[in-house]
Amino acid sequence: MGLLIVVSVTVALLLLVLYFTIFSYSSSPTDHHYNVGDNVPFFVNKIGPFNNPSETYHYYELPFCSPDQIVKKKLSLGEVLRGDCLTNSLYESKFRVDNIQAALCQKKLSRNDVAKFRDTIIQDYYFQMDYDDLPFWGFIGKIEDVSWMAEGQQPQFFLFKHIQFNVLYSGGHIIEIHALSDPNDVVNITEDVEKDVKFTYSLYWNETASRFSNRVDRYTKTSKSPVKSQIYWFSIVNSIVIILLLMGYMVLVFLRHLGNELKRYSSGDEEEDKEVGWKYIHADVFRCPPYLHLLSAVLSSGVQIFTVIVLLFVLAYIGKLYPYNHGALSASLVIIYVLTSAIAGYTAGSFYKQFAVTGWERSVMMVGMLFPGPPILTMFILNTIAICYGVTAALPLGTIVVIVLVYLVVSIPLLFLGAMIGYRSASVIEVSSATKKYPREIPDQTWYRRTPCQMFLAGLLPFSAIILELHHLYTSLWGYKSSTSPAVLLIMFLILIILIMMLSIGLSYIQLLAEDHEWWWRSVLYGGSTAIFMFCYSIYFYMKSSMSGFLQMAFFFGYSSCLCYAFFLMLGTISFHASFLFIRRIYHAIKSE
Repeated sequence: MGLLIVVSVTVALLLLVLYFTIFSYSSSPTDHHYNVGDNVPFFVNKIGPFNNPSETYHYYELPFCSPDQIVKKKLSLGEVLRGDCLTNSLYESKFRVDNIQAALCQKKLSRNDVAKFRDTIIQDYYFQMDYDDLPFWGFIGKIEDVSWMAEGQQPQFFLFKHIQFNVLYSGGHIIEIHALSDPNDVVNITEDVEKDVKFTYSLYWNETASRFSNRVDRYTKTSKSPVKSQIYWFSIVNSIVIILLLMGYMVLVFLRHLGNELKRYSSGDEEEDKEVGWKYIHADVFRCPPYLHLLSAVLSSGVQIFTVIVLLFVLAYIGKLYPYNHGALSASLVIIYVLTSAIAGYTAGSFYKQFAVTGWERSVMMVGMLFPGPPILTMFILNTIAICYGVTAALPLGTIVVIVLVYLVVSIPLLFLGAMIGYRSASVIEVSSATKKYPREIPDQTWYRRTPCQMFLAGLLPFSAIILELHHLYTSLWGYKSSTSPAVLLIMFLILIILIMMLSIGLSYIQLLAEDHEWWWRSVLYGGSTAIFMFCYSIYFYMKSSMSGFLQMAFFFGYSSCLCYAFFLMLGTISFHASFLFIRRIYHAIKSE
C-alpha cells in the first residue's frame, strides 16, 4: 500500500511538471502554421569541429555577418543543458517567397579574420542553424589539395561566401530545410592578406507531400535504412539464441539437480541431506549483509535509475522524445530523476527495515549522495574545463543554481518522505531458520568459483549480446544523427535484463553449492560487471574515432563514466533482486530444522 501511494504521488507530480516543462515545447501544427509572406524565425546557433561534438562555440565567435544588436533567444532547460546558443541573424525569410542572391553583408576580413577562418577550415568546422525549430548544418569552407598538379604546391583553403537554403513545405507548414554551400562561389584565404568579401544567400521553396507530423523523420531515418534494419534483426536474433541456450542449460540444472535436492530434503533423509551443499548454510545465508547502509543505497539508486529509464521509454513511445526536440531528453532526465526520489527513498527504507530497526536515516543520506555525487563532481570539472575553453557546453551560473535548488527543495524531501513510508510499511525479513551467532567458515574456493572469474563470465555474455546496439548508441551520443530507434533499444534493454537475471541466479546457485554464504555483494557485482565491459568498450570506441583534444577527451570519458556508473548501479540492482528472490524461494521450500 505504501509503495502504491509513493508511486501514485510521484507519477502525478511527474506528469504535471513534464507538461509545463517539456510538452509545452513540443511541435504542434498550430504553433508552426504560416501564411504566404509571414516571417519565419531564423536563428544561428553554434560552430565546432565535426569530429569533436562537445567542442562547440558561439556562431559569432567567427567574423560572420552579424546584426548590430545580437539578441539571444530564451532557451528551455534542455536546450541549455545541450549547449545551444540560439541568436538572431541577418537572414530574412518569408513563407513561400523565394529570395535569390540576396546580400547578407559586405565585410572586410582582416588578416586575423582570415587566419581564424583558415584554422576552422583545417579543423573541418561546421555551423548549426535553426529554422522554425528545425536544426540544420553546413560547412564553412573547403580544402583543395593541388600537390598532384605541381610538386611543392601547398593546399588551398577556400571560404564559402554563398549559401543556398532549400525549404520544403506542405500547406502552411515547413517540413524540411537543407543548406548547400556553393563550391564555385568561394574566396581564397590561403594567405594572410585582407579580403573584401560579399556574403550572399538564396532561399528556394518547394512543395512536398510529407506531413507535418513526419517532419522529424529526417533525423531518425538512418536507423530505419534496410541495411541497418537487417543488422538490428541479426543482433536481436543472436541475443535471443544466447538466451535460449542459457535458459535451456538452467532448466536442465534446476529441474533435475535442484528439484531432486528439494525432494530429498523434504523427505527427511538425513544421509542424503549431507550431499546437499547449499542446505548446510541455511542459518547463514540470510545473515545481515555487510555494509548494510551502502548496500541499501546501491539498491535504492539502482531502482530509481531503472524507473527513470522506463519512464523515458514511455515518453519516447508516445512521441514526446525525439532528436533535437529542444533538448527534451536532457530536461526529462533531470526532472524525472528528481521526482522519482520518492521511489528511491521507499526502497531504502523498506530494505533497511528488513535487517535493522534503527539507523535508516544514514542509509537515506547515502542514497542522496551515492549516485548524484560522482556525476555532479564530474559535471563541475567538465563545466570548469568548458568555461576555460569558452565552449557553449559551459552551463550558466543561473542554471546551476536552479538545478541545485530543485534537488535540495524537491528531491531531498521526496527522498525522506518515501523512506519514512517504506520504513513504516516494511517488516523484518522472514527466514527458514534462525541465524547463528557466528558465521560458518567458507571452504577454500577454486579459481573459477571466485569473484573475478564469475564477474568476467556474468559481464561478458550480456555485453556480447548488446555490443552492436551499444556501438549504435555511442554513435548516436557522439555523432550528429540518430543511428538507433527506441523500439530496438527497448528490445535490447529487455534482453539485457533477462540475461543478467538468468546469469545471476545460476552463478548464485553455484556459489551456494560451494557453501559460500556471502552472496549479497557478489550478486550485485554479477550484474554490475556488464557496465565495466561497457566502459572498456568506450575506451576502444574513442581510440577508433576521430575525436581529439583534451576538451573532447574529458567530455567523452566524463559522460561515458557517468553512463557506465548508472548502468552498474541499475544492472547490479536487477541482478541482486533476481538472486534474492531465487534464494528466498529455495530456502523457504525446505523444512525448517
